[in-house]
Amino acid sequence: MKREVLTGVPVSPGLARGRARLIGLPRLPGAPETIAETEVETELLRLEEALATARGELADLRRRLSGALAHELGDFFDAHALLLEDPELVQGLFDLVRKARMSARAALKVQRDRLAEIFAGIEDPYLRSRFEDVEHVIARVLAWLHRAELGEEASPRAGEGEVVVAETLPPAELAHFAEQGVRAVITEQGSPLSHAAILARSLRLPMVVQARGALAAIGEGDLLLVDAAAGQIVVNPEAADLSAFERALRRNQREERRLLRLRDAPCRTRDGIAIELLANAESLAEVEAALAHGAAGIGLYRTEFLFLREDRLPDEEEQFEAYRAVLRAACGRPVTFRTLDLGADKAEGSVLALPSEENPALGLRGLRRSLSEPEQFAAQLRAVIRAAELGPARVLLPMVTTAGEFAAARRLHQQLLAKLSVPAEKPVPLGAMIEVPAAAIAPEAILALADFAAIGSNDLMQYLLAADRGHDRLAGLFEPTEPAVVRTLARLIAACARRRRPVTLCGELAADTRFTALLIALGLRALSAHPRALPAIKERIRELDTRKLQKLRPRLLRAAHRESVEKLLAAL
Repeated sequence: MKREVLTGVPVSPGLARGRARLIGLPRLPGAPETIAETEVETELLRLEEALATARGELADLRRRLSGALAHELGDFFDAHALLLEDPELVQGLFDLVRKARMSARAALKVQRDRLAEIFAGIEDPYLRSRFEDVEHVIARVLAWLHRAELGEEASPRAGEGEVVVAETLPPAELAHFAEQGVRAVITEQGSPLSHAAILARSLRLPMVVQARGALAAIGEGDLLLVDAAAGQIVVNPEAADLSAFERALRRNQREERRLLRLRDAPCRTRDGIAIELLANAESLAEVEAALAHGAAGIGLYRTEFLFLREDRLPDEEEQFEAYRAVLRAACGRPVTFRTLDLGADKAEGSVLALPSEENPALGLRGLRRSLSEPEQFAAQLRAVIRAAELGPARVLLPMVTTAGEFAAARRLHQQLLAKLSVPAEKPVPLGAMIEVPAAAIAPEAILALADFAAIGSNDLMQYLLAADRGHDRLAGLFEPTEPAVVRTLARLIAACARRRRPVTLCGELAADTRFTALLIALGLRALSAHPRALPAIKERIRELDTRKLQKLRPRLLRAAHRESVEKLLAAL
């Protein structure tokens, strides 16, 4: 077996060794496949069973995932489930089999090509990129037909200790393989900023994307060494490769232990400036992990998981008990509870479902949705305010666009504080999440009403750059070093400083140590990231000198190109 070295784009760092498990999607037929008149009814039954099985697989995956995974993958499950129920798609498939006497596989290809043409004509790049959901759904149905033809009952599995190699991998399948104990994932396509990539980092599952030619170069069962931090894969390694891998593995383990020893070290720059290091969480387990990794508190606690049930909404008492448990787990450290942030895409399938929207990213979500459901909103605010008796709690309102929206929420918040007789010396601060360009460009009126602010960098960058962060071909555009992003962040942080409003950055950007210096140079003094990222961020902070960064700030703001910003940061 020949040794070969492949390279790709790093997504989720880590080292892994294992046998290759190739996950190849069955191909749609190139030429039309026709069937005899006598085979039509049988083929219709096969197609119906394939659709039903695909729906069942999605439902089963969703049932088995909870907490962070359920939240991350909710929109994918819902979009795919909707497509499998779409009358135009489903009826079109049956008509092609019944009237044109096509095989089920051929009907899938015709429908796929028809939809590809429709999506290609859509001007909006975000909506156009959603054709990926169609591809995934058709692939799932096709996979069942393929298994049925081979007499296989179960979907392909990857065993514990194996490395999955695929052309592409939807987040639901990635989570499924992670549950089965795979050691790493390699794909020929994909973006470092996709939901699958973010999920892999959350799961600490080493992942490399855009490893071109991987399926051709790697054989089933080949031994692989994966260095996902470097984006390198060694196929059929030799003795020297194995020895080097073992040394690297021991170094990584020592490095992890060393970083964890920083847990209780002060989070200060070299010149003594304190930086507040917080954690994002949405479960008790993540709160406990945050404390174990040295978090000063929970900078963003997502409350959506309580609402993503199909049967009923959580009442005020259930929410109160859940939030009280979080504060108890935080052991006196502050917790910022973000109110419900669901749009039509993520709420589909739950009792919160709203009519579908053409572009959920610009639809009725975040604070907009809460204000449209005042009783539900009031119940959540009351639950947080009541739970705050157990520890310091704050309320964060997502997707604030205008001062008028925030003022309406502020009035309700103040009324509830008064009714619940909350003493003035134990306030429950109300903050605004700045992730909409309108709020970022003109934040003063919102900050005049808010007690604090949080920057949602994921959505803010996506909206500013008009680039879907999960779009493979737009990955090069979605960069925090783009001058528009740098200047927007700088102006927003400066506005918070003028108003004396504490501000925290909560998105993926906070967890990337390549940009820690940039954020501190722009004046940021609080970061909130995934618990496991905290030790490395703290180490980076302790290496920096704010006096040097302040001198660099004017040059960062004058930079006309991303490359100029990156060159300045590289010199630090």
